[in-house]
Amino acid sequence: MNKQLHLTISGKVQGVCFRAYIMEKANLLGLKGYVKNNFDGSVEVIAEGNERKLLSLLEFSKCGPLGAGVTKVKTEWNKYKKEFAKFNTKY
Repeated sequence: MNKQLHLTISGKVQGVCFRAYIMEKANLLGLKGYVKNNFDGSVEVIAEGNERKLLSLLEFSKCGPLGAGVTKVKTEWNKYKKEFAKFNTKY
């Protein structure tokens, strides 16, 4: 079943290649959406696709790349909206 997953990841998640880390995993999983840095220092992810693959991305986001320090992952599940053509980084 397809769904949309909205994540807000807090901690030491900027300046450690976190966006590239998430983008690579999302593309490997065949998900669509985006990842971006927020002004408050968190990283936001909106991903759409198969629920099982979204759960894999969620678990992956709890660790982060070497040098990251994830302290919190806010998770919100939404209906699949089919609003993205691919997964990329937003600036």
